[in-house]
Amino acid sequence: MSATDLEALDSALQRLGEDGAVLRLSETEAEQQSGYQPPTAEGLGERMIMNMGPQHPSTHGVLRLVLELDGELITRSKPVIGYLHTGMEKTGEELSYLQGPTNVTRMDYASPLFTELAFSLAVEQLLGIEVPQRAQWIRMLLCEVNRLTSHMLFMATNGMDLGAVGMMLYGWREREELLRFLEMVTGLRMNHNFIRPGGVAADLPDGWQQELAEILEPLPDRLEEFDTLMTGQPIWRERLQGVGVITTEEALALGVTGPILRATGYAWDLRRDIPYLNYDQLDFDVLVGSYGDSFDRYAIRLNEMRESIRMITQMVDKMPAGDYRIQDKKVTPPPRARIDESMEALIHHFKIFTEGFKVPEGEAYAAVESPRGELGVYIVSDGSSKPHRMHVRAPSFVNLQSLPHLMKDSLLADTVAIISSVDPIMGEVDR
Repeated sequence: MSATDLEALDSALQRLGEDGAVLRLSETEAEQQSGYQPPTAEGLGERMIMNMGPQHPSTHGVLRLVLELDGELITRSKPVIGYLHTGMEKTGEELSYLQGPTNVTRMDYASPLFTELAFSLAVEQLLGIEVPQRAQWIRMLLCEVNRLTSHMLFMATNGMDLGAVGMMLYGWREREELLRFLEMVTGLRMNHNFIRPGGVAADLPDGWQQELAEILEPLPDRLEEFDTLMTGQPIWRERLQGVGVITTEEALALGVTGPILRATGYAWDLRRDIPYLNYDQLDFDVLVGSYGDSFDRYAIRLNEMRESIRMITQMVDKMPAGDYRIQDKKVTPPPRARIDESMEALIHHFKIFTEGFKVPEGEAYAAVESPRGELGVYIVSDGSSKPHRMHVRAPSFVNLQSLPHLMKDSLLADTVAIISSVDPIMGEVDR
């Protein structure tokens, strides 16, 4: 990054600090002052303080927003989080590395495989192991299918938020078909606990190619229908274009990643820029927008689904034969069939699931490109079978910082559109 770039970022950071977009009010004060506010001696005119959420159908979970209004215009706002606090990070320090994926998969419940992957990659860094090629390609395949389900969920809820009820039904329908494939492979529709340190829980089942091909075959036409239904529709464009604008410098200064950053025209995607697994062997494009508004964020996600389909097609062709997990008794449980035949295998199974496996002392950070941006897991190991410290860089948590700046000087009617375009998952915010 050049000195000019750094100056632009510093300037953006200073501008964000001075734009007065954030409402500096405690949660208690916001509740006590809710309603009409008379003019103040400092020069503030008549205002209205309004609490939106934490239980509101358009906040995508238990998100509370404190809004300061001047008529219909939002002058300042503040996102309030913590209503879903589950303590998952602290819980992770009491679970063995083998139990870890069961915990982290519940953070981003719309794309759980990505958190499982980031956790497993961090543990494997500490162990100094490399998982077999087939396991790596299975992980990529499942993650891209999961990206499709997550973006389909966005399409459905984004449509519903803006009054396009038909879009909710269509998005949900396609998502269900994709979830059916994930269920066939992992046994569950969500919270899979399938990607684990050392590989994946099981090999792909017989007939997976045929099943996947039948699900993917109609998707390009469906995406064309989405385009017809929404992209070119004048009402849809008027509701989203020029609404909730953010610049590249502002997004970078706030640490925002994923479709929100790419919508500003900045082509940053970990799959291409810091490749992990075998993404560097795939041919795909990183899509960017031009204006950084809600419409660009919608369009980025719609077109990223086309890229995911393109990648999945290549993965099916490139899927190698071989082991789906590393053959290391210190990390990998014995095959289920061996437990019935061998006392040694039974003892091995009992010990690894009750005691776990020990990881060398050290620290590691692994990041993946989730549907919401950079999702990272940082683990500190003290040499035992449990993390000494675990921290998750959740993209939804960071992206929520942009909300006050996106909403400043926008109409109250646009609030729902802006929240929806950020696509937050509160499970990974309150972790």
